[in-house]
Amino acid sequence: MPLHSDVARDSLDGLSVGDALGAQFFVPGSSLSDLLAGRPPAPPWPWTDDTEMACSVYTEILGRGDIDRDALALAFADRCEPYRGYGGGTVVVLHEIRDGRPWAEAAGAAFDGRGSWGNGGAMRVAPLGAYFAGDPDRAAGRAALSAEVTHRHPEAIAGAMAVAVAASHAAQTRETGCTPTELLATVDPYLIDGHTAAGIRRAVKLLGRSVAEAAYELGNGARVSAQDTVPFTLWAAATFLDDYPAAITACVQAGGDADTTAAIVGGIVAAHTGIGNRDNVRGIPEAWLSAREPLPSWV
Repeated sequence: MPLHSDVARDSLDGLSVGDALGAQFFVPGSSLSDLLAGRPPAPPWPWTDDTEMACSVYTEILGRGDIDRDALALAFADRCEPYRGYGGGTVVVLHEIRDGRPWAEAAGAAFDGRGSWGNGGAMRVAPLGAYFAGDPDRAAGRAALSAEVTHRHPEAIAGAMAVAVAASHAAQTRETGCTPTELLATVDPYLIDGHTAAGIRRAVKLLGRSVAEAAYELGNGARVSAQDTVPFTLWAAATFLDDYPAAITACVQAGGDADTTAAIVGGIVAAHTGIGNRDNVRGIPEAWLSAREPLPSWV
């Protein structure tokens, strides 16, 4: 298996390409039928807040081998470009952190003190999981730390942990292969009881069904919550783990928060496939990687 840092970079590329391509389908003129026929939208594909925050997680985990919540919170706050599509609640939290409020207070006060249960913790975490390939305990623990900087609700933290564990196992099985059932079974011991966990367990029973059925039963991120996003993304990643283009196309087909579902799925699947094709595995197409807006210079 490649170095963990290399696998994490593949995951970041997969996440950002999925994010950027998914975001194109909020732009008039993009055609699902063209994508299904192998004709993606014309470049360039700008990325969104999903990628910007994932880049901060990636640089922190690469630089430290761990998550320092104080440092990550400041990185999120200092690098936040609101025009990238950040949710209003996240912008408020990050502005407060930038102004000096401790991150635990700022994130904890959101939504009348309940904390956000949005999908933001899950959307940015796959490269962290890939970095800890084969070490799901550390992947889950560090994912929880990375999530709670902005999302303190247990559902959001559970979603981030599940995505990180899936990415860890996807990276670990790059050479040996992994069945859909195996990927979801690996995640199960790390689930925290709640709506997100219930959805992921329901996803196991939907393996082999169509994208439309899975999205109908599990959600497609339209509510921007962890419980409405993570179950479908784990179903899609498990179903298309050897086929990056098919995995991203499934997210676009499902509709909803397509940039975020494609970011999560892309980060997990690319940890397994890498870039380009090998044997019976289809990785990130070079043309898609070239179409994606370049990542920030600080990555």
